[in-house]
Amino acid sequence: MKLFTVTLFSLASLIAGSGLETLVKIDSGLVAGSGTAVRSYKGIPYAAPPIGDLRWKAPQPPKPWKGVRVAKSFPAMCPQTALLAGPTSEDCLGLNVWTPAHSSAEKLPVMVWIHGGGFQIGASSQSLYDGEPLASQGVVVVSINYRMGVFGFFAHPALSKEGVDGNQGLLDMVAALQWVKRNAGQFGGDPGNVTIFGESAGGTAVCYLMVMPAAQGLFQKVISESAAWMFNPISHVRESWYGRVPFEQFVEKQFGGDLAALRSKTTAEIVKLAGPMDMAGDRADRGEAFMPAVDGVVLPDDPARLYSTGKFHRVALIAGTNADEGTLLGGPPVHNLAQWNKFAAKQFGPRLEAAAKVYSVSTDADAYDMAVRVNTDYMFLQGTRSVLRAVSQVNANSTYQYQFTRVSGLGKRIKWGSFHAAEIPYVFATLPDAAYGTSASMIGDFSVQPDDYTDTDDRLSKAMSGAWVRFAKNGDPNGPGLPKWAPFRQGEAYLEFGDQIEAKHALRKTELDFMSDFSAWQRQHAAAAAGTSGH
Repeated sequence: MKLFTVTLFSLASLIAGSGLETLVKIDSGLVAGSGTAVRSYKGIPYAAPPIGDLRWKAPQPPKPWKGVRVAKSFPAMCPQTALLAGPTSEDCLGLNVWTPAHSSAEKLPVMVWIHGGGFQIGASSQSLYDGEPLASQGVVVVSINYRMGVFGFFAHPALSKEGVDGNQGLLDMVAALQWVKRNAGQFGGDPGNVTIFGESAGGTAVCYLMVMPAAQGLFQKVISESAAWMFNPISHVRESWYGRVPFEQFVEKQFGGDLAALRSKTTAEIVKLAGPMDMAGDRADRGEAFMPAVDGVVLPDDPARLYSTGKFHRVALIAGTNADEGTLLGGPPVHNLAQWNKFAAKQFGPRLEAAAKVYSVSTDADAYDMAVRVNTDYMFLQGTRSVLRAVSQVNANSTYQYQFTRVSGLGKRIKWGSFHAAEIPYVFATLPDAAYGTSASMIGDFSVQPDDYTDTDDRLSKAMSGAWVRFAKNGDPNGPGLPKWAPFRQGEAYLEFGDQIEAKHALRKTELDFMSDFSAWQRQHAAAAAGTSGH
């Protein structure tokens, strides 16, 4: 005991002398972070580096370390197209923690953020995901990196023999949540009160986690922002669906059959083999490569079927979308009636006549706006409503919908309106940061001007971030600054976060009823073509 006391005293002196303000013992070793009212710990590994023989395998436990790991720098970004500034590496499976707790006994709610980016780009280090403002409201915030693109969603016949069917990125998320369950208490968090939340691909991911057997019991609440592709076509690993080549077959043809040789290649060589990023997933030869796919284990079936048949985890849910999601990356290339006719024919095929009754365009001036509405409804809103409808059947009093309609000065200037991801800095209370950075980038000029965000935006941010935190605390987002936010089951109620915050009902019902029928037809058509039962 005496030796231990001396050793501990010496360690404490070392920490104080080196300027380390905090020290926490987790299951893999000691970590030191920084901060006062809110303390942050960045770049903590939750899994072993997925390199060498571990490339494309399920995440493995991190190797314990001796001494103190200084956790003051974000993990490297996982390999991706060069849209974001910062170092990338396959050694990227790290997470970050922000906590206001003063002791491990406080048992604060935990909020785990999963970033978006089409399962191809993004990182927990993006500035608008700073967890300190949320944590200052009385929660522990965790943000994670996960493998993406060809490194995170890679199916191959040789991998199947190793027991891996792709979806490595989804398994990374499970591993991170298992880390939270084991270690959140050390940061003053309650591992029995975990909310997962994410946007775009992250919003889709949290919906996938709700139907993944491996994620059972790892979270109690979900917030899905702008989930994409829910109830839309999804690729299958070994079966041809929606006219797409099976994922394994596509990958083996493009990469060859020698898995050992592929694991010996450099990161850059693998990226080159994968080809250009294809977040739209609209090429029949590659499907949604490299993105989540139905493999029968990690994703047991089409998410649409799993939700429709009640095979999802019983958790509280907030889900919503933005009014102008379809302006993403500048919107569809539709600027006149002729272009609209081609767009609609490709989108709806044999159902074009029925679609024209709901989405009617008669002049060039209407074409672009209507195409944006179609993209928004099809890719984002109808799937979100379908998930809400399914979950509210079994959790009627803890399922909520929102719609974000605020058009900031930035949204007006770039002519994207209430665009995809525009709500994130409101939720994180990181205004005036912007969803795609605060300066000119490869996808547009997002330089934030002094008058882009006003007192209205500040008030809206306080209301949204406060509602998200209250939901994480007790499953009910209602509170100061909001009108009564009724559960979705009460007439498909939703709360609109815009210039005003208003309670409304039955968002875009006519259009979404058609889109739901259209998506059901797509699934039935795909099942018939594949020779299986309908979804």
